[in-house]
Amino acid sequence: MTKHLQGKVALVTGASSGIGEATAVALAREGAAVVIAARRVERLKALEDRLVEDGARVLSVELDVTDEAACRDAVAQAVEAFGGLDVLVNNAGVMLLGPVEGADTTDWTRMVSTNLLGVMFLTHAALPHLLASKGAVVQVSSTAGRVVRSGTAVYNATKFGLNAFSESLRQEVTQRGVRVVVVEPGIVETELREHITNQAAKDGITRLADSMRQLQPDDVAGAVRYAVTQPDHVAVNEILVRPTDQPW
Repeated sequence: MTKHLQGKVALVTGASSGIGEATAVALAREGAAVVIAARRVERLKALEDRLVEDGARVLSVELDVTDEAACRDAVAQAVEAFGGLDVLVNNAGVMLLGPVEGADTTDWTRMVSTNLLGVMFLTHAALPHLLASKGAVVQVSSTAGRVVRSGTAVYNATKFGLNAFSESLRQEVTQRGVRVVVVEPGIVETELREHITNQAAKDGITRLADSMRQLQPDDVAGAVRYAVTQPDHVAVNEILVRPTDQPW
């Protein structure tokens, strides 16, 4: 089988579980050296062991994307270890749903810091290397960046903001060879909703998810792999992927 990313280097955030983990595996199978980054280092070690066993080149990096200096350091470690950077997958994110009225605003700060500023910090740090390699930046957004629902206001705001940031970035760098890809999954069976602090919101989204055949992390990883393995002259800028059963 042709490995379309042989000789390339990919950095994937939020790689300790779910979409990030599946994406790291998918890109490694295409031949990329993968830098897997997340806060939970014990899970990264388990993933690293699996990938190494499969013959991949791997570097694990402990990373909190809300820390700008740590983002710069993660990119520097990737470049030092493998000589460059070709693909950045900004996947780390949190989904702390709940109404505006009576909200714990620390949830808002956490979402904005992770889902929006974290993406900006990493993109800023990686961009000189992606321009040099004519690489790609993949933003894992959400259908929440397109469709607003009651009880999801701040999560919506972060994903709409991510999409706007990405489109402006695309216009800035596309004629210099860097492809900007936004992947917008619908409901995915991951642990993301387990961290919701508002119990009513958590129960609601869980019931909704359980009512349908959810996407699996591998489904979203496949979309990322598709986008970044296209010929250099082909920019797949947006992929919307929903469960067949999801009506919005």
